[in-house]
Amino acid sequence: MTAPRPTVLFVCVHNAGRSQMAAGWLEHLASGRIDVRSAGSAPKDELNPAAVAVMAEVGVDLAANTPKVLTPDAVRGADVVITMGCGDACPVFPGTRYEDWAVADPAGRDVATVRAIRDEIRARIEALVAQLLPAG
Repeated sequence: MTAPRPTVLFVCVHNAGRSQMAAGWLEHLASGRIDVRSAGSAPKDELNPAAVAVMAEVGVDLAANTPKVLTPDAVRGADVVITMGCGDACPVFPGTRYEDWAVADPAGRDVATVRAIRDEIRARIEALVAQLLPAG
């Protein structure tokens, strides 16, 4: 019998940059072994074009993604909830693992800065994958 795949939810305010990049990285690096979701407490109408562009540079396509609204059910259904600047807007449920990643918001930043944010998020995602999917 195989263990169920863990579910990770990334949350930021607008669900247009950081959380989308993190979800894209996790989907890419976990190769389907982790269920990945993202949402925002006050989602924008579309993704940050700079975030989409810098992720495309490394082969992660976010172009078809859209910001989604955070719901209590999304949080309840996650094993790990990673917040990225959503503050107290994220509901807390017992038994769920929460982490808050202090990652700069790419909104309004130049491409070089957004690339640095992308790379920081990748490093965090690599560590998360190692925790959730131990070798063996």
